[in-house]
Amino acid sequence: MSFSVSAARLDTPACAQGLIHLNNAGASLMPQPVHQAVLDHLQLECDIGGYEAKAHNNALLERFYDAAARAVGGQREEIAFIENATRAWDMAFYAFDWRPGDRILTSRADYSSNMISYIQVARRYGAIVDMAPDDETGQVDVAALENLITDRTRLISLTHIPTNGGLINPVEKVGAIANRYGIPYLVDACQSVGQMPVDVNAIGCDMLSTTGRKYIRGPRGTGFLWVRKAWIEKLEPPFLDNHAATWTTVDDIEIRSDARRFENWECYFAGKIGLGVALDYGYEMGISETWERIQALSQSLRDLLARIPNVTVWDTGQKQCGIVTFSKAGVDPNRIKSDLAERKINVSASSRQLTREDLAAADVDVLVRASVHYFNTEDELDQLAAAVRALD
Repeated sequence: MSFSVSAARLDTPACAQGLIHLNNAGASLMPQPVHQAVLDHLQLECDIGGYEAKAHNNALLERFYDAAARAVGGQREEIAFIENATRAWDMAFYAFDWRPGDRILTSRADYSSNMISYIQVARRYGAIVDMAPDDETGQVDVAALENLITDRTRLISLTHIPTNGGLINPVEKVGAIANRYGIPYLVDACQSVGQMPVDVNAIGCDMLSTTGRKYIRGPRGTGFLWVRKAWIEKLEPPFLDNHAATWTTVDDIEIRSDARRFENWECYFAGKIGLGVALDYGYEMGISETWERIQALSQSLRDLLARIPNVTVWDTGQKQCGIVTFSKAGVDPNRIKSDLAERKINVSASSRQLTREDLAAADVDVLVRASVHYFNTEDELDQLAAAVRALD
């Protein structure tokens, strides 16, 4: 399969039903092969039983690890299937043996779930959170981040693409700094895997988390964690079960030596198969080609919105992605979202609760977030712009 907009839309039935889905940074639409793979496994569970279905589809379940590794440039033993991106990130973050005075270096645009974890660790263990400022373009200031490093910096943790603002953080430059200082580096790639080419070796990170439901176009309730082989046995998961470890004697255990030490015995097996199919689907489409289209569509949307009176496009950064955030003076962003939904146009509203520091700096409480994917069309963008223009 090579990339074709028409083929992608044929595989996405909602496109033929008049839905304009521009909430792909929230949850994208599963292509038909992914949906069918999930249904097939669920049907098999009904027909022969859950344990038996797992055994029958073991090859498909194992295929996920190859697909995930290929998607990020890693190896299959470095991959753990996790139920979502937040829990995947948690399994890496909480695996550190935090101590008083340890410093966590992050940025202002990190997602709320990550920030909550930083604060919890600071309260529980006496760690310190250092927050690098933005540079003049809005992305993390790499030089300022390096200046914040001390001999107590225990972890650098950065979001690749923040939830709003459209920017792409320079994770490779930060990775070079982390490697130079020998500091472990955790990347939240929730919005980037599936949207753009991602290579953990080019980034220079040691851990990377992502979700299935966004740009990968997989099922909800799926995600994965990648951990560099050299770091796997240095990180003891915050909790274990009899999949992650073996009870070897009455008073001893042996933890797995691969990244599956971060998994649970029980998981969403149909979703795991579906995620593997979604990763294969994206690979067959061609990530370079789909990324080029996403960039072109998002820039077209920014241009369309910028020409509408009283509309402000809030996107920043040297490099931008498929996320487009905007507001219209005098119109509540939540009302924009609901009015567009009545026209079968899906967008989301991004609130200060999700990225408090980021939106506070702009003195904004809520923004409208439209996020394009490769199956969207220029005509759909025109319809969104016309609908926004008509709102008052």
